[in-house]
Amino acid sequence: MLEQALVQMLLLLGATVAVVLIFQRLRIPPSLGYLLVGVMLGAHTAGPVVADEYIGVIAEFGIVFLLFTIGLSFSMPQIYALRHTILGLGTAQVALTTAVVGVLAWTLGLPGPAAFVVGAVFAQSSTTIITKQLMEQGESQTRHGRLGTTMSVFQDITAVPFVVVIPVLGVAGAHEIAGALGLALAKALLAFIIVLISGRLLLQPLFHLVAERRSAELFTLTVLFVTLVSAWTTKTLGLSMAFGAFLAGMVLGDTAFRHQVESTIRPFRDVLLGLFFVSIGMLVEPAQLPAIWKEVLLGAVALLMIKLVLVTLIVRCAGVEMQTAFRTGLLLAVGGEFGFALLAIGLEGGVIDNYSAQVVLTSVLFSMILAPFLIRYNQPLAKRLFGHTSRKPDGSAPTPKSLEEQGHVVICGFGRTGQTVARFLEAEGVNYVALDLDPTIVREARLAGQPVFFGDSSDAAVLENVGLARARLLIISHDDRPTALMTLRYAAQFELPAVVRTRDESGVAELLEAGASEVIPEALETSMILTSHALQTLGVPLYRVTRHLQEQRASHYSMLRELFRGSLDNIQDHRPEGESERLHSVVLHEGCPAIGQRLAQLYTENDQVSVTALVRDGQRNRYPAEDTEVQADDVLVLLGTQDNLEKVERRLTGTGAPSSKE
Repeated sequence: MLEQALVQMLLLLGATVAVVLIFQRLRIPPSLGYLLVGVMLGAHTAGPVVADEYIGVIAEFGIVFLLFTIGLSFSMPQIYALRHTILGLGTAQVALTTAVVGVLAWTLGLPGPAAFVVGAVFAQSSTTIITKQLMEQGESQTRHGRLGTTMSVFQDITAVPFVVVIPVLGVAGAHEIAGALGLALAKALLAFIIVLISGRLLLQPLFHLVAERRSAELFTLTVLFVTLVSAWTTKTLGLSMAFGAFLAGMVLGDTAFRHQVESTIRPFRDVLLGLFFVSIGMLVEPAQLPAIWKEVLLGAVALLMIKLVLVTLIVRCAGVEMQTAFRTGLLLAVGGEFGFALLAIGLEGGVIDNYSAQVVLTSVLFSMILAPFLIRYNQPLAKRLFGHTSRKPDGSAPTPKSLEEQGHVVICGFGRTGQTVARFLEAEGVNYVALDLDPTIVREARLAGQPVFFGDSSDAAVLENVGLARARLLIISHDDRPTALMTLRYAAQFELPAVVRTRDESGVAELLEAGASEVIPEALETSMILTSHALQTLGVPLYRVTRHLQEQRASHYSMLRELFRGSLDNIQDHRPEGESERLHSVVLHEGCPAIGQRLAQLYTENDQVSVTALVRDGQRNRYPAEDTEVQADDVLVLLGTQDNLEKVERRLTGTGAPSSKE
């Protein structure tokens, strides 16, 4: 039994990896690839078959984690702030689409409950395809992009009551339907109160306690535990597990841990949601396509046209110009993933027959295949019909906070340095978002009204959540070089200016190579400040002091790196032994091979050593000319790494090697 399950799982994973890889190379949404895998491995096609029981239960958790992440994006304060868009445009779109499509299906002969399921399925749009395609096109912050995203996310939220209502429709009598529906709504209200109250009392203190341990493993376990406990709570009440996960996400969405929680849950969500799509693909019966292709095409056209017209009219009635309304309609015209979930629930409850389900399922699939093209060419289509449209972002449409930041500054590390920078940005009216892994700092800063979140700045998902792609500047103020390098490598794809703090000069070159625009070594800047005050105290004119400082910063502190290093420096230097540059003085006694030669003849570029000074008869000459001839008893001050200094000294003197203690 175990061996058979292992073979089935290997077959499933192998096919999924191959198909999704091909789809990604062709820039086709991976969700369609998962559906294709389900068709290929389902019982209705020739070839290998994966039994439903191996993925059915696991696939259900994909919807659970998806609803959880949607809840994270819509905390209670955000839903209240968006109440006009959500309760107005969102409710109108879902209600009207469900009603119009449902009545049309009923007039074509479907029973009332089945017609309602078809309307609910057609009312959904693909949030995954919409958001992904808009981000690729750079339209996620346009007005139509934000309207489409907000309304599609609201459709996902409406799936929660649909999940409660549809199973009840399988009850025979109308009075029984009303009673069961009332009981289900009462249970939903009870679950909402339980999760909301317990979440506010327990979740934030729990995550604060876990975050103090600074353990990624413990944090991940806690996120999974909270999600599944919430799902189990609503399941116990006879409701959907996804509903409980959504409520838990809403509670956590109003905390400082939102971004890190979303980053943690994302891998589980994506994998399990992929398995859910595979299970939906297994419902497709290609053998029926020749018999139903006319109904499928009519269904796909009806889905696209009805939603396009309804959404355009609804948004236009809200006072939005016609071009933007039409482009929003194009985004939302397609079918969505939650439609598959609602259809599966309807089939399981006996609300809709298999033949009708096949027509609806394939129609939605066809619309999703067309979705990337409709979204990609929404501007040319709108321009052809209504004239020129603008792609510039504006602030007239409300949007979730996670999508709101534009042209802000991202500060990684909110310690002393990060907080100082934030105060100056605030004084200048510059918006910023800060990340830190110290829960105490995050809690205190958020209580003070500052936009500070708990999150690992080396995590690409966390950086994506705080809008790094849309930021004006990245500031890395912590002193964790490996983390800084990971952050810079992710930020490099956006060509974003990045200012980085480091403790000393040892990491300057590596950080610059990773993409930093400016690297500020803390120790060297302290030296610069002391030098500035010293020179001004001695009466050196300010313009000369400023020129010295500017020259050193422009040359990346070349003069300040010329140091004689002692044994304590060797201990404190974090670089491997032999990689730190140092100054070393070499005395050229009578008889040394270098006597009588010019400086240019003593070393080459391959030696990676330079002469910073020549001392002759007690007189120090900084950066002597290369044609200077070396004399006996001269002292050459060399700059280079330990190994290179040893090689050059042996060549100059014929014996000896520099001591690291000198």
